[in-house]
Amino acid sequence: MKLKNLLLSALTACALLGAALESRADVSYTVDPGATWIGYMNVFALPSVGNYPPSLGGYEFGSGWGTGDLVAYFTGPVLTLAPNTINDPNEYWYTPSGGPGSVGNKIMDASMYVEVGSLPGQTVTFTGTVLSDTLTLANNPGNVDANGNGWTSVAFIKDFAPDYSSFVTTTVPLAPGNFSISLATINDPARHVQYGFETIGPDVWITDVGPFGNITITVPEPSTLALAGLSAAALLIFRRRS
Repeated sequence: MKLKNLLLSALTACALLGAALESRADVSYTVDPGATWIGYMNVFALPSVGNYPPSLGGYEFGSGWGTGDLVAYFTGPVLTLAPNTINDPNEYWYTPSGGPGSVGNKIMDASMYVEVGSLPGQTVTFTGTVLSDTLTLANNPGNVDANGNGWTSVAFIKDFAPDYSSFVTTTVPLAPGNFSISLATINDPARHVQYGFETIGPDVWITDVGPFGNITITVPEPSTLALAGLSAAALLIFRRRS
């Protein structure tokens, strides 16, 4: 019996070690303020009047933006995502023009992300903790803008084609609590992997943005995930030994 238990324990240890070694082929990322975060903005025309929740009108342009201009910024370890505020009173951006009480004239698709290059054939995981969510989301009809538009905000992992012409992705809506998403990448070393956040909604004049809220995100407590893994391993060994 002792020999049998010893063999079972050894097999369990080998299985756990094998799983650990296999996981080394995978990569995990979180909301690290020290990472190289990039901003990109895609700008769309407003949808037809009456569309709700907000949809996108015709595509107008896209370009790299500073992350603070999205609006997305770190304060210590905490990332804040908020509606976009264009500091330009031109009627292209606002109706009738920029100023208190003006109406946003564009739908802003703001991405704040880290590009990690090629990770062919690996499983990429992105985790974080949403501390608070007061952003006026598209499924919440309260505190929307004058056109009836709210905002959507998600965490994402994207695996782009070599020329960025297409991508596969996984996303999760941001809501208070921990999130964790994973994507198995295509086994092609010429592809590009990104992880980050995408917030979509109308631009708002900066003096009017307060009621529309924001989302704050940080790194999960290490114990939250580590203890869960240790508990599962300990339970497995206990059951084997019994």
